[in-house]
Amino acid sequence: MSISNLRRRLHHGDVDGRKNEHVDISSVDALNEPLLGSSHDNGGSEVYDPRRQDLWDDDRKKEQLHWSFLFSNLIAQWAQWLANIIVGSGSIIGRLFPFSLDNQSNPVYLSPLQEERLNTLRCRLQIPFDGSRIEHQDALRQLWRLAYPTREIPPLKSELWKEMGWQGTDPSTDFRGGGLISLENLIFFARNYPKSFQMLLNKVQGQRSDWEYPFAVAGINISFMLIQMLDLQSTVPSSKSGIRFLELLGRDENAFDHLYCVAFRLLDAQWLVKRASYMEFNDVMKSTRTQLERELVLEDVLAVEDLPSYTMLDK
Repeated sequence: MSISNLRRRLHHGDVDGRKNEHVDISSVDALNEPLLGSSHDNGGSEVYDPRRQDLWDDDRKKEQLHWSFLFSNLIAQWAQWLANIIVGSGSIIGRLFPFSLDNQSNPVYLSPLQEERLNTLRCRLQIPFDGSRIEHQDALRQLWRLAYPTREIPPLKSELWKEMGWQGTDPSTDFRGGGLISLENLIFFARNYPKSFQMLLNKVQGQRSDWEYPFAVAGINISFMLIQMLDLQSTVPSSKSGIRFLELLGRDENAFDHLYCVAFRLLDAQWLVKRASYMEFNDVMKSTRTQLERELVLEDVLAVEDLPSYTMLDK
């Protein structure tokens, strides 16, 4: 184990992100201090003295306040006008310095490579699963071959699909808003991390509940969760996780698929730690998302492989 991985395990060894997470307490302590000067601190603040009232004329003070108010309004209107120009999707400036009003302190610049890969990913998100298309049927068969190499591929409507964790005899009815990308994610997982894929598919690790989560349907939910978490349906992601993901995408065109595999492995670990059953699936999904968001914003994460939870994956 490398020193960097050891350090991450020390800081992030718990999959729930609570027990051993490294916290910078300097900023927390600072919040305990009053934002304004204490009433007991006379060193830096003046005390109002009515005898000094003659130093200011009331009319002059009113005039100064009036002009200060007008000037402040003018500045605010000008800033809003400038922001509207920059945010405008059709402007050149908007492409160079895209930002939202919620993210003015962190403008996002997309390199041509990042923009190309983000557009490619978004094109994948827009493709719904269509059980009548031959290529989509072939993708389902390919997933079966990867999951059960020694078994014969069943018909596209069969009770056997339930063994993989589809809810019915026809897997195409389970995709709903997941789209084709959720099937592609499952195939990528099976190809690139076969040991972890088989372990999760067959639930071979840990003490399991009698009412387990369905493997395939869980995979579709993870794809949908990542799309929301990374803010991929916005013009430019504005969440901290989404902005960091753009950096990862610039280094690896398959960053989303690799992150999916990490998320699936992390969800299963969370499931075991919480000793969860099917009715608690949404709670486990939420804690999985929270842990991923924490890890994505770590300063030393420059690629998906740098995420602490990535160390749980086996190829």
